[in-house]
Amino acid sequence: MEQTAKDLVERGAIRGHWVMLNNCHLLVKWLKKLEAIIENLAKPDKNFRLWLSTEPTDDFPLGILQKALKVVTEPPDGLGPNIRQNYARLTDDMLDDVDRPEFKSLIYVLAFFHAVIQERKKFGKIGWNVTYDFNDSDFRISFKLIALYLTKAKEDGDENLPWETLRYLIGEAMYGGRVHDNWDRRVMATYLEEYCGDFIFDTNQRFYFSQVGFDYAVPDLENLEQYMEYIE
Repeated sequence: MEQTAKDLVERGAIRGHWVMLNNCHLLVKWLKKLEAIIENLAKPDKNFRLWLSTEPTDDFPLGILQKALKVVTEPPDGLGPNIRQNYARLTDDMLDDVDRPEFKSLIYVLAFFHAVIQERKKFGKIGWNVTYDFNDSDFRISFKLIALYLTKAKEDGDENLPWETLRYLIGEAMYGGRVHDNWDRRVMATYLEEYCGDFIFDTNQRFYFSQVGFDYAVPDLENLEQYMEYIE
């Protein structure tokens, strides 16, 4: 796509378009050429804008960074704000998208899991052996996977949830796809074993993520407003 990107940037500069190049970290070696392309743009149209998205990388050309306005997204600080941010991106329609009573509870479990593994990054090597960039796309895709598999289970008339499949896809394919240290992978698998199972719906013995300082449970609520109040 290098030549396509070059053509779009040069054409956009002439015609005043906005051009977006996604995931620049995947082709760092070409960014030097992009730097030269930008340098050679003669009197670009005043409406022209070039947007670049990238994960953190030390190899990003300084020449581009020095010319650019930088916008950095970071996870919020704290378990509650992190869970709240995930729910702030949801709607009642999204929570009602799957006609199974377990769906909303599983989304809360996913949000809690997402927040916990983000919070571990605060503790350096005690948290993770390697620093990983878990982000909102991991949560969104895992949300869709849960919706897909619960819908399929309902259509197939299967009352049992596909826990093994969900744990594998979330822990190995989605979030785990970023994890390349075996000990870190074991930590993530352990969280999912602790958080995902029929035991979270046990009516005789209530499930708690933790009871240290607060009873961190899975709430049984109806709508987004109630979830936001519970998180607060």
